[in-house]
Amino acid sequence: MRLQGQTDSDNGRLMSLDALRGFDMFWIIGGGAIFRELLARGANSEFLKALLLQLKHVRWEGFHAWDLVMPLFLFVVGVAMPFSFSKRLARGDSKRQLYSHIVKRVLILFVLALVAKGELQKFDWANMHLFTSVLQSIAVGYLITSIVMLNMRVGWQMITLAALLLLFWALVALVPVPGHGAGVFTEGGNLVVYVDNLVLGRFQRGTGFRIISLMTFGCTVMLGALAGQLLRSKESQAAKVIYLFGAGIGCLILGSVWSSWIPIIKKIWTSPFVLFAAGWSLLLLALFYLVIDVWGLRKWAFGFVVIGMNAIAVYIATRVFDFCLVGDVFVAGLAKWLGDWHGFVREVAAFVVIWLILFWMYRKKSFIKI
Repeated sequence: MRLQGQTDSDNGRLMSLDALRGFDMFWIIGGGAIFRELLARGANSEFLKALLLQLKHVRWEGFHAWDLVMPLFLFVVGVAMPFSFSKRLARGDSKRQLYSHIVKRVLILFVLALVAKGELQKFDWANMHLFTSVLQSIAVGYLITSIVMLNMRVGWQMITLAALLLLFWALVALVPVPGHGAGVFTEGGNLVVYVDNLVLGRFQRGTGFRIISLMTFGCTVMLGALAGQLLRSKESQAAKVIYLFGAGIGCLILGSVWSSWIPIIKKIWTSPFVLFAAGWSLLLLALFYLVIDVWGLRKWAFGFVVIGMNAIAVYIATRVFDFCLVGDVFVAGLAKWLGDWHGFVREVAAFVVIWLILFWMYRKKSFIKI
């Protein structure tokens, strides 16, 4: 069995993919906090205020740079899938074995999501929230994309992607919500939130898991998988870069145009949001691939690669433990001398601790995978 549109060669890793994963995770595990503290020092500058705003989620409708962090992670998961699947198929795994691995990974991600949110640690069933985290969205998106990839050629994968985006649009635009009607996209009047409240009830927390939006979470991962299949294809490196940049610009335009009918809303993962976020993700992938794997300029990306090689592990670690407590061992005594910069130095110290641990794991070739 062979994945459609891919060669049997080049089963190695793309450094650009590890770097892009690490770049995204950098913002999650400390980069965002560091730059917020830094930009907050320039409260009198309108330009710095505008930059600081980009490091915060929009309240509901719209798009800031910070709104790209989560979809970029799902997208990168998709990009890696053709490489991972091809490697397993090349070593002789059957389709049944591959599905067994997929189901196991989905279940582990669901459990890790509960760990990341502290649900298993307190294990209070009366107040348990089973559906809480981005990891669960990744799990379902990964499952949907796996089924599509392993059973469809690239052309049909693209048709399925388009069908799911259109189906989401049709549901939220045409199905009426009691007390609000159809086609309502306010925080309390949209179909996505209504169905979540009706079905999940008290077991949900946050916006990381949405029932209707599972199909669009899948679309984000699927777009990454299509990009990954392109990178594994027989096309020249120049052609791959052109296609990635072209697809990125196309998705940005299509998402912007579509937002005239259905808004770009991250919290319910609307179809235009999928395309708009994928547009930026494709452009970043094209840039990282061009600079690192085509031009061979790799040294600058090493810090990101160290993070990207243990992305899930460091995500969980930073969710369950405050590394600022360790960083304080080194910088707490400086507090009386730092004034308003104390918060910035604490965040930098915490990040340095995290990165040094990851570097040690990298040197020991200790890579935690699921």
